[in-house]
Amino acid sequence: MEPTPAADETTPCIGVFDSGVGGLTVLAALRRQLPKARFIYAADSAFAPYGERDAAYVLARSQHLTRFLLRKGADIVVVACNTATALAIANLRQQWLHTPFIGIEPAIKPALAHSAPAQARTVQDRSADNAMHVSHSLAPIGVLATPGTLASAKFQALLQSLGGRDRLVLQPCPGLAEAIETLGPQARETLQLLTQFCAPLRSAHCKVVVLGCTHYPLVATALRAALGPGGSSALLLDPADAVATQTRRVLAGMDKTAQLQRRHVPPRDGDAAPEPIPTQTTDCGVELTAYTNGDPAQLLRIAAACGLADLAVRTLA
Repeated sequence: MEPTPAADETTPCIGVFDSGVGGLTVLAALRRQLPKARFIYAADSAFAPYGERDAAYVLARSQHLTRFLLRKGADIVVVACNTATALAIANLRQQWLHTPFIGIEPAIKPALAHSAPAQARTVQDRSADNAMHVSHSLAPIGVLATPGTLASAKFQALLQSLGGRDRLVLQPCPGLAEAIETLGPQARETLQLLTQFCAPLRSAHCKVVVLGCTHYPLVATALRAALGPGGSSALLLDPADAVATQTRRVLAGMDKTAQLQRRHVPPRDGDAAPEPIPTQTTDCGVELTAYTNGDPAQLLRIAAACGLADLAVRTLA
């Protein structure tokens, strides 16, 4: 068998960041669609969760991680965090005009397209658990997301742009991403929170559930159980594959010459110059490295579950 060539300057480098391990679900989808690309992943676990922080905090962390990824040679940055996309990506695009940014948002459009909007009269009420309940002739759509995502102007604008919003059961999940991050997907406290937050969706008999945080696919099996008897057949919508598809399209349209020139442009605004391309490779022959300021062992466990067992882990400053 011939040795697989190592990455060089013609190999696209994709930077990916999230508040923690949740973005590994997006990284796995990216790697499936772009097996020849280099990947640098930044897990900001020490500063998680983003979903319960204010916009200034999320923007500051997103800027820090973007600088880090660009210093590592990223040609494109994937914001694998719904909250960071909602609160920071517009500013990132303005600050780094020549760097493409791909964000992620709850897959509400595909959820609404899955079946025709209900024609029957709907009734909405807001209960003590802060979930919006909807009753109608068709099964409603559940949306699980962080408080920061649901409250963001970007998400509200998305809702305003869509018809059928009266079909949505919007359920904020404070603490769930943090529990998955710090305690693990199978921890008792994680499962208790999941049961609590799925209760309104179970009562509403949701057959379609939008996973509005990249951490939530990590508890998909437990989530189905929490939805009740019909949970095994529920459609769980995770936008990771759509993000990977969009990233592939953007890369295909990028000018290779401009890409190389951008890597060697002098640093501006205090940003460090890109570092030399590393020589270490994975079984696929290209770099797959994660940097974390959290627990490396936890990240490796989640990575293995996502099909990223050959991920190299380093310390994120």
